[in-house]
Parts: sequence; C-alpha cells; structure tokens
Amino acid sequence: MIRANRLRPTTSISCDVSVTQTDILPGSPVRPVVLLLFCVQVVLLSIAGRQSALAQTKPPENFPGKSWQDVSSLEKAGWSKERLAAAHAYADADSIHTSAVMIVQGGEVVDEWGDFDKKIDCYSIRKSLLSALYGIYSAEGVIDINQTLEQLGIDDSPDPLTKEEKQARVVDLLRARSGVYHAVDFETQSMQKSRPSRGSHAPGTFWYYNNWDFNVLGTIFEKKTGLKIGDAFYQRIAKPIGMEDFQPSDVFYFGGPLSIHAAYHFEITARDMARFGLLYLRHGRWSGKQIVPEAWIDKSSHASEMVKSDGADHGGYEYLWWVDYGSVHFPEVSLPGIYSARGNGAHYIFIIPTLDMVIVHRTDNDPPVKDAKTITEIANRASPASENRAQFGHLVKLILDAQTSH
Repeated sequence: MIRANRLRPTTSISCDVSVTQTDILPGSPVRPVVLLLFCVQVVLLSIAGRQSALAQTKPPENFPGKSWQDVSSLEKAGWSKERLAAAHAYADADSIHTSAVMIVQGGEVVDEWGDFDKKIDCYSIRKSLLSALYGIYSAEGVIDINQTLEQLGIDDSPDPLTKEEKQARVVDLLRARSGVYHAVDFETQSMQKSRPSRGSHAPGTFWYYNNWDFNVLGTIFEKKTGLKIGDAFYQRIAKPIGMEDFQPSDVFYFGGPLSIHAAYHFEITARDMARFGLLYLRHGRWSGKQIVPEAWIDKSSHASEMVKSDGADHGGYEYLWWVDYGSVHFPEVSLPGIYSARGNGAHYIFIIPTLDMVIVHRTDNDPPVKDAKTITEIANRASPASENRAQFGHLVKLILDAQTSH
C-alpha cells in the first residue's frame, strides 16, 4: 500500500517591540497608534518575505510545447531505471493487454512506451472529456445544469419518458443519478444485468452507471451550444492545450433502434490524453490561461458519497469522473485526492495531485467497424472491470515503487 501525506507549513509571527521616542508625550494616544502601525508593518514585511521565499522555492508549472519533453535524467528526477523496467515487464504481460503507457510528472515525460501516438477509441473516457466541455459552457451560461429534461424538451423513442423521469436535471445525469433506466443500444452485459427497473428510483436519489445518462448529455450539449462535440472539444480544449493529434472528426456517433440518443466516442492518442490529464492536474489552467473553470474541476475530483454496484464499493463518482472515496479507487494504491477517467478494456487517465503526476494506460481494442453491435461485442469480450482495476492498480504500484525520492 502506498500512501502520501500532505504537510502544511505553519507560520507564527509575533510583534514584541519597545518604542522610546522623546517626541511622543507620555499618556499620549499617538504612542499606541505608532506601536500598532509598526507591528502591522513588521507582520506585512514578514508575510511578504515568506511569500517571496515560497515563490523562489516552488517549482514552476511546466507545460509541453509542440511536443512532450522528457525529464533530463531519471536519476536526478528521483526515478530508478531498473524499477521502471519491472513496470514495463508487467505491462507487457499478456494479461493486462497494454498497448501504450505514459508517465508524466512535473509536466515532463518520465517514461513512455508502446503506440502512444496511435488514435484508439477511448470508450467511456469520452464521458470525462465531455465533462470538461460542460464545465466551460455552464460557466459561460450557455448550459444550465439545474434545468430538467422536461424544460429542455428531452424525450425518447420508441418508449417515451414518464413525467417523473423528465424531472431529472442535467446535474443528475452528470452524476449518474438520473433515475431514468431507459433501454440503450450500447451497454455491456454487466450494465444490462444491474440496470434497475423503470420508475424504481426518483431522479437524483440513486447512483447507477448509466449509458443512457451519458448519451443524453451529448444530445443536450449539442442542442444547447449548436456545436458538434468534436468541433467544440477541438476549439475549446484540444487547440488551447496543444494536442498533437486530435481533430474534430475524431468524434464519431452510433446508435440503434432502442433510443434516439446516439453514443459519441473519441478516437484519441495516449499523448493527447496525457495533456488532458495535465490540464486537470493544473486545475484547468494551461500556460497561464484558465481553460476549464477551477471550481468545476474541484467538484469533479471530490466525492460526497460511496457508490456501489453489485454489492461492491467503487469509491466516488462525480461529474463523469471516478474519485477516491473512503480510500477506495484502485487496489494497492491509496493516495490523497486521486481521481481518474476510465474506459472499457483498461483505458485510464490517472491523476495523482500529491505527486504532480499523470499516468495514461491504453489497450488497442479499437473497433474495426464503428457501430453499436461491433463495439458492444468488443466491450463484452474485455476482462471484468474489477480485474482490469486490480491489474492497473498493480501497475501503478510498480511505477510508484520506481520513485526513489518519495
């Protein structure tokens, strides 16, 4: 088990000054005022000095330019090449099906291997990518996440929504708590098995990992903004943070007869996913510019309750991100403030704020045909999510064990 603790420096400043000045008459009210002003000046100077010292010692927030930069020396950066090789060997084993890994710390690449420049469907990581857009457009007033489906004119076909289902708000969908358990054309067998019956839970009261919620969020986004998801992501996120590979056409759609709300999937490279992870690690800032509102990322990365599925604890889930809650996130790894984006087949963006680190893992399960039937078959062939989490958790442990400086 790996743990990290935050140490918060404390500052104690006192003002014990004796002023003797013959020009100030004994008993005069001026003397206490002079003493007070002198103390305030001492305190302010002390605080200013401390802030200056912190500014000098705090490492700069590095960002990649047109391409990623490697750390100048693994050893100087506090990493063991031999222990990283052990992580390589584990990732290259057939069981975890790794196609690419990137380890980024301090805005630089510690290690990378595999096809990190290959575009692959990232499956459910699409949800975390869309969440960032919701953060931007809700802050600008284009989307009101407290509006209901009824207010937005959202329904479905061939089976329409009930009056109660239409009371679900956008924020309920973002938290996977809509209470709408309508059939969808793309979901795994495990999702079908655990889906509650229609009308069994009121909106906002029960967590269920629900592709209907996630697909409808795509419909609502495009309806409210008048933009395709790929175009918006390219203009508002990919271009500002310098993604090397992403293009608007890398978002594709597929659906079927069960619902009018299509699924949207992203074809994206590991190195572009690492940039997205670094954007979140930097609280939505990129080279001095706020891309995604910090408050949105704060909400996305902190859970308020444990979510459960099939009787097991899964940590927290907020605004389409998986969040550590009650020390539940990945097996073998427990660190303050960790959170992740996850996709079927072991696609991960893992963010570790206390270590200033992002880890990306990819599996090449890209669908040869981009339709609901093919993608569903591929998703159902993947190892169980619990097994993937355990394997990735062990890989993360091996990576963190390679750090000689913590």
